[in-house]
Amino acid sequence: MTLLHEPHHDGSPLYVDDETPATGWPVQVRVRTSTEDPVDQVWVRTTYDAEPTYHPCVEIARDEHTVWWQGDLPVHNPVTHYRFLLVTGDQQRWLTGAGVVDHDPPDAFDFRISSHAPAPDWARDAVVYQVFPDRFARSGAADARETPHWAVPAGWDDTVAFEPHDPRTPLQLFGGDLDGVTEHLDHVAGIGVTVVYTTPVFPGESNHRYNASTFDRVDDLLGGDEAYVRLVSAVHERGWRILGDLTTNHTGDTHEWFTNPDTHDYYCFRPDGTYECWMGHHTLPKLDHTNPTMRAAMLEGPDSVVARWLRPPFDLDGWRVDVANMTGRLGAIDVNHDVARAVRRTATAERADAFVIGEHNHDASTDLDGDGWHGTMNYSGFSWPVWSWLRDPGSPARAFGRPVPVSRRPGASVVRSLREWQGRYGWRATSSSWNILGSHDSARIRTLTGSGAVHRVAAGLQFTLPGVPMLFAGDEIGMEGVLGEDSRRPFPWHRRESWDEDTLATYAGLARVRHEHPALRRGGLRWAHVDDDVLVFLREHPAGSVLVAARRAAAPAVDLPLGDGTLLLTTGTDGDFTGTVPATDGPAFSVWSI
Repeated sequence: MTLLHEPHHDGSPLYVDDETPATGWPVQVRVRTSTEDPVDQVWVRTTYDAEPTYHPCVEIARDEHTVWWQGDLPVHNPVTHYRFLLVTGDQQRWLTGAGVVDHDPPDAFDFRISSHAPAPDWARDAVVYQVFPDRFARSGAADARETPHWAVPAGWDDTVAFEPHDPRTPLQLFGGDLDGVTEHLDHVAGIGVTVVYTTPVFPGESNHRYNASTFDRVDDLLGGDEAYVRLVSAVHERGWRILGDLTTNHTGDTHEWFTNPDTHDYYCFRPDGTYECWMGHHTLPKLDHTNPTMRAAMLEGPDSVVARWLRPPFDLDGWRVDVANMTGRLGAIDVNHDVARAVRRTATAERADAFVIGEHNHDASTDLDGDGWHGTMNYSGFSWPVWSWLRDPGSPARAFGRPVPVSRRPGASVVRSLREWQGRYGWRATSSSWNILGSHDSARIRTLTGSGAVHRVAAGLQFTLPGVPMLFAGDEIGMEGVLGEDSRRPFPWHRRESWDEDTLATYAGLARVRHEHPALRRGGLRWAHVDDDVLVFLREHPAGSVLVAARRAAAPAVDLPLGDGTLLLTTGTDGDFTGTVPATDGPAFSVWSI
């Protein structure tokens, strides 16, 4: 199914003059239509204090294939929602963020533009690498450290305990540390990474450390404050950035706030003296964000946890916020967006280009209004659709939070999902969110796809669809895992023969192409062709556009009315583009400049 003739608009520079306009002034917006699908009139509909208003668009350019329309969009509210009314004779259609429809849809998928400051450029242009410190690498100092009372010691090649009821799962300690991360930054550089993100480094009685005992220092098992400073300094010396991981929803039950009677009111206690906790886990008591004293300690002002780790000697560049979706929410209480604003306000007061991203594994749209989290870990808008297109039906990978395996779906269903989530989040929030194929909380993409060839197609989509690619350390060499805990296997530095070198080269190539072509970081997204096994799309930008073809199985050639293109990268045997996406005898991914 060829989609090039569909009317199109998105939030990229070809279609919007200013992605962050000031309120009180109009911004020019444009629509592309096709002479194959004639349109007589175009109107932009927006809401002025929630009241719909219509503004005409005029034809500004035309050739034998394309007609461009332009209109002024008034920016009256901090977040402006809009859609386009397309009129052909007595027929009317709507163009929304989810595509063209011939019925009257709800406003949920309207385009949106925000007058709030965008995410910093470095964060939107990034390639992010997630490290789970206990399983990444051991430095020479690790052997001298004593195993704490709560831990079960493990050798680097031991099997990870991962079944839900195995008591060793959070307690197995493999002994990776921060100096181990520093020692392997050359490997990270080789795959084009620009941002390192580590899971928590604060002390906590588990290998994952999401049950912090304090936020005042780095765990001695990781090398302490000095090792963290060494890592941050080494990252910054390379011109990269580094993000911390902060649990604003809860602490551990060994946290100094929880064990101190003077700060018990930092937590959500019930009338009977018991306490709220994360998903029933008694070791993770929930913080009370209606308590101003706790908020001052955790997230507001220069003395807060959020602020002081962004200053020397640590100098973090921002935070990934754990369980951001639940933070400040409890029954009838919902101060979540207020918390997000406070975290961002504190972080950017400390450093103007700080970045804050919230974990949210379903619909984050109501949390992404432009003045709180810059973006989300985009499980719903990227991971689930890609997983469902590329899943091997025989894969043992277990669904993330779903009681049944991920369903395998055809291309049209996947594109509909991608479009709806992009429309729901808006262009800017989508562009600042993380494209995730897996993390320490999910099955590995290699296990889900069942093959290196399909894994490489998934990686291609991760680097070329709107959003910021985030790799979980080990994805680049084809590491496996059937669910999150199993995916936390130690990195096999000493077993190079186990690495998938073709996949490693593909990740490096994808990062190179992304860094070299603004279209892949800032360009629009226009779908060109979709069928069960093939997705073809354009990323368009004034500095040059690229054509992308992803094929999950053998597929015939696809003819497209586009100009010639030069091959930038392929995992198959494709050459330059001459109006045809070549046939393939198996899964393949290719990128051309056009």
